[in-house]
Amino acid sequence: MQWDVLIRNGLLFDGDGGKPVPADVAIKGGEIAAIAPGLDPAGAREVVDAAGQWVMPGLFDAHTHLDLEVELDSRLPEVVRHGTTSVVVANCSLGLAFGKQERNGEQPVVDCFARVENMPKHVLQKAASKIDWHDPKGYLDHLAQLPLGPNIVPMLPHSMLRAEVMGLRQSVTREPTTDELSKMEGLLDQAMRDGYPGFSTDALPFHFLANDPHRRTKIPSQWGSFHELKRLTGVVRAHGRVWQATPPKDNPLQVFRNFLLTSSRLWGRTLKVTAVAALDISTNASLAKLAMFLSRLLNSKFMGGHFRFQALAAPFRVWWDGPINPLAEEIAELRELNEPDLEDRAARRALLDDPAYQARFRHMWMLGKGGFNLAHLMRRLKREQYAFGRRLDQIEVDSGPVPREWIGESLAAILDRLQGWQTTGGGARSEDEREHFAQAPAIADEVEFMLHLYRQYDTALRTVTVTANRDPALTERLLFDPQVLPGFNDSGAHLTNMAFYDGNLRGLQMAQRHGVDKVAWHVRRLTREPAEFFGVRAGRLAVGMPADVIVLDPEALRGYHSEANTHFVWREAFQHHQMVNRSDGVVTASFIAGRAVWRDGQYTPRLGREKLGRVLLADGREALVDAMPVAQAA
Repeated sequence: MQWDVLIRNGLLFDGDGGKPVPADVAIKGGEIAAIAPGLDPAGAREVVDAAGQWVMPGLFDAHTHLDLEVELDSRLPEVVRHGTTSVVVANCSLGLAFGKQERNGEQPVVDCFARVENMPKHVLQKAASKIDWHDPKGYLDHLAQLPLGPNIVPMLPHSMLRAEVMGLRQSVTREPTTDELSKMEGLLDQAMRDGYPGFSTDALPFHFLANDPHRRTKIPSQWGSFHELKRLTGVVRAHGRVWQATPPKDNPLQVFRNFLLTSSRLWGRTLKVTAVAALDISTNASLAKLAMFLSRLLNSKFMGGHFRFQALAAPFRVWWDGPINPLAEEIAELRELNEPDLEDRAARRALLDDPAYQARFRHMWMLGKGGFNLAHLMRRLKREQYAFGRRLDQIEVDSGPVPREWIGESLAAILDRLQGWQTTGGGARSEDEREHFAQAPAIADEVEFMLHLYRQYDTALRTVTVTANRDPALTERLLFDPQVLPGFNDSGAHLTNMAFYDGNLRGLQMAQRHGVDKVAWHVRRLTREPAEFFGVRAGRLAVGMPADVIVLDPEALRGYHSEANTHFVWREAFQHHQMVNRSDGVVTASFIAGRAVWRDGQYTPRLGREKLGRVLLADGREALVDAMPVAQAA
């Protein structure tokens, strides 16, 4: 047999952005062996008929937090079923490059990930227990031995770098000494030499640690000065690698100063930068426009930058476990409810019963909703500081120990009915609803209603709201802007709060509405462009390239409804629930290194048993290990 696999009769999108053409793709030894129409099926061990379907490179997810899941289930099954074959990990300054780092009672992995990425501590501890390496090179060697599903593109994380040199406690209390900063530079430089494609930092002002005594302390990356940032990104610049950043959003001048680090005019050489995120925030209509203006300025000939905001191909739909949600961390009064561990309902109840806290909560919840004041004016102009709009008509009940009438209904409608029942004794839709109404104290307004819901149901009540990308036309403009990098999917983070594993497919669906040429252009943006941006060998269908290939049904894509196919499922590997997507039928086959991992709506037996995905390093390198048996995934 000449080839291992032959994919026949498909419409080929090669990742270069040109018009698709009918062609067959032959795979041999994990690489593309031939591309041409009419290849002889007799020369292939396995033949896949792709008639009426699209054939394209495996998709790239440029912003994930799958670092922990890789240790618990290296298949990354929620990724590959949607046609994603390469993922960037260790974003937002968090990752596992330095191992456990558990010294003097410190637990940086648990402390940093738990609240920033909304991951239960028992899941994090289970993942941390797998760690047996101590430095960035050891991490690459470890990843190379795993039976990976998709390819992994690892960044070096700033918070962990700081904790490695200074210790976690010292890293969140002071600036580094001259020697400590030099040591950070040395470790980062060595990681770049080892092939790390980039370096990630974080400056969002609502990312906090999760363990005592630091529950009100921001993560280590937040403590780095501009001088430290300049020194470290200088190392990244010297190696021609990528800086992934989240901006200090409440300080526009600092945002601008930080992002000027991309400029070749100012620094002699361009620094590649990708930043979170170009979103149309519902409460602040100016932010998306400012993001695009900043991109154009930084990428202009005058500045000489290479800057890409990241964009999400979907409404930013997020679930709340009672008061627990990443958006809550932005608001001080809600953040107080997020500080206790998820299981510590008593601590949240004590806070909710405290009259002083109730007064603070009232002031926060009603801020800008009335009166003659600046906050009200900013709210009317859609220029609020907070992303969470605090509008009951935009918050729906998703699930919980509540009457079935509440599911899918807005909190505004439930409050209206409750107040009517308390006034007249009528209006309840069922005996179950009457019983729940009877448990409520007298409710005078929406503040008392919210306090009652949090007190009565805590995290068992799940609600959902959309805080950004409500306007489909503006969402498309952001996603399709050439100076934006698609893929702010946050895959692997916020296990119970969001699910954008199908984000790449949703972007292709948007492109599909504009015709096949737009699809070809967007395929390039999901494959070749991010691969070239990160400097890794992936993202194209060409002879000699790795055979990461997907087959996609365009009619199934056209009819796909993501929101109707988002589910809350039990993940055995986590011993915890997770929000996931089910795009089954859209991607009919996924091949990684020439071997099928997803076919006709199910995983193949080799996923998790064979080493498929590669550790993709800068300059087209890969992390390699000597041939050895590979342990099965957990």
